[in-house]
Amino acid sequence: MKAYNAKDIRNIAIAGHSGRGKTSLAEAMLFNAKATDRLGKTADGNTVLDFDPEEKRRKVSLASAMAAFEWNNTKINLIDTPGLFDFAGGMSEGMRAAETAIIVLGSGHSADVGSEKAFKAADSRGIAKMFVVTRCDSEHANFAKTFNELKDIYGAKLCPVVVPYLEGEKVAGYVDFTTGKAYKYDNGKASETAIPADAEIEEYKAVFNEAVASADEELMEKFFMEEELTADEIARGLRAGVIAGDIYPVYACSGLKNEGVDLILNAVVNIAPSAADAAGEGDVKCDENGPLAAICFKTVSDPFVGKMSFFKVVSGKITSDVPAYNERTGESERMGKIINLKGSKQEEAAAIPAGDIGVVTKLAGFKTGDTLCSAKNEIKLEGVSFPAPCLPMAIKARKKGEEDKVAAGITKILEEDYTLGYTTNTETKEQIISGLGEQHLDFVVTKLKARHNVEVDLCVPKVAYRETISKKVAVQGRHKKQSGGSGQFGDVWIEFEHIDSDGFEFAERVVGGSVPKNFFPAVEKGLREAILKGPLAGYPVVGLRATLYDGSSHPVDSNEMAFKMAAKIAYKNGMPQAGPKLLEPYGSLKAYMPGDNLGDIMGDITKRRGRVLGMGPCEDDPRMQELVAEVPMAEMGDFATVLRSVTVGRGYFSFDFDHYEAAPENVAQKVIEEAKAAAEDE
Repeated sequence: MKAYNAKDIRNIAIAGHSGRGKTSLAEAMLFNAKATDRLGKTADGNTVLDFDPEEKRRKVSLASAMAAFEWNNTKINLIDTPGLFDFAGGMSEGMRAAETAIIVLGSGHSADVGSEKAFKAADSRGIAKMFVVTRCDSEHANFAKTFNELKDIYGAKLCPVVVPYLEGEKVAGYVDFTTGKAYKYDNGKASETAIPADAEIEEYKAVFNEAVASADEELMEKFFMEEELTADEIARGLRAGVIAGDIYPVYACSGLKNEGVDLILNAVVNIAPSAADAAGEGDVKCDENGPLAAICFKTVSDPFVGKMSFFKVVSGKITSDVPAYNERTGESERMGKIINLKGSKQEEAAAIPAGDIGVVTKLAGFKTGDTLCSAKNEIKLEGVSFPAPCLPMAIKARKKGEEDKVAAGITKILEEDYTLGYTTNTETKEQIISGLGEQHLDFVVTKLKARHNVEVDLCVPKVAYRETISKKVAVQGRHKKQSGGSGQFGDVWIEFEHIDSDGFEFAERVVGGSVPKNFFPAVEKGLREAILKGPLAGYPVVGLRATLYDGSSHPVDSNEMAFKMAAKIAYKNGMPQAGPKLLEPYGSLKAYMPGDNLGDIMGDITKRRGRVLGMGPCEDDPRMQELVAEVPMAEMGDFATVLRSVTVGRGYFSFDFDHYEAAPENVAQKVIEEAKAAAEDE
């Protein structure tokens, strides 16, 4: 493929709800552009962009994929993003690299959650938005229903550009208001036909004219004078409105039958902002001769090529003779091979100029979100905004001894999936993996087996409970051992009491030297080791003050080890008498949902023994309600799944540890019994 100037480059991300035909639309675009010689189908597992074996098996997109192709002397970098919410990281990558978002809906479907999320993601990036209503050929297609729902949400900015017309109850063709022509399709081949006399078509045309005219004062004046707009005026007004964000054009098509897709490609070239128009960021202009600045928006570990870093070049040019300087690390490395992608197919390129997208291989130091620039002119571009993982699970190797293999495999996957979290809980001795949902984590398990040959199981993580006491007690700890030669002798009296703290305090008020001062540190050390295991279920003890107030020593047999052991004996004797209590961790929950779902979520939180602290409209989105609560962490295991189910994917939340408090008797008893059973198994 030849090199293109930024004014002739279009970077587009296709996004929307799962199952609405995004990949089929992308496939039809590639086929029309002769970038592929067949019209693949998701159902057949032979599309260009769903090339991962797991995508073929599940027949759904699981990661963002890119294809570069040419249409009307313009290079189009197309990024197909997943619609499943568990794989929303792919949409984040696509939106970061694109200047235009094509938001796909299914004809007859409502303005679904996926389209809302895609619009919000594009809007937060400030990029142009176009709607495509696909599957207009399907049995229950209803373009008018889908368009009217969009109109209710987005108002006068919505602009029907290509609409279907019917013969009977079936779509017979499409009307393109930009050219004032209608087209019929036979096996994807368009032929011009007369625009039918249809009241609905006239209504769409009136909405189209008003929207286009609203983008330009001169055109608005002409519109009010009821003068016909010329093709050039329409193109000018439409393009200006789309770039400014004043117009959201709507296109009808059928991706599977390849009908109307050529009209969408024409629109991408004619009205979508070019990279020259919109790829610049802040003070960094999209100029091939400007200072080098490129954002790494995606990373892939390819089993054959190695590490692949996807770059969107904002300024300057990436070439093989330029050092790859990383703004984050302050280090340079040798530039790898430069390639263009068409799904899994790779084509070597000489450079990635300003405004373009491409891949550089084997850059070990680069991570997603890093800026590649010049060491002499450091520039930091905005990173990629990923959704935070919300579903934690413990991950266990099926074969003992493969824990390190699991950790190594997950570390590799983390390089390319920034919606995944991983940590080792030193207290519970579990490896914890966090993702966006059950399907996301299931896909990680599949990757571990396929790429790293390690099989794992997922289970609910253990909860890190604590223990404390409720009574004040004074007990003796006496350690005496005589087995020939020098013996061991330590004798302490210690007072244990509860304090309002999450820690441990050691004090002494020994008088008369009954316990020599040089043994005080040994007593404290013995207690600090002892409190790591409480009397009820073996959890660490907190909120405890231990005061050494008396004891005795032997001039020969007393030593640090003896007093350390005596302190542990005092702890063991005293804690059961001190009214031990189990403490469970509570987290601070902030959940966001549509107002209609507020009651259901409040009820769910109550069932989880949570306490609602407040609620009200969300500041960032008045259509959403914010609910603040405190909930036991042990009860939050499936909250992410429930919230998504109740809100049909609209809800989201944050949950962070806040404090410990006494567990109810029934909860405490269950935890204690489980701990005893686990200890017996060991």
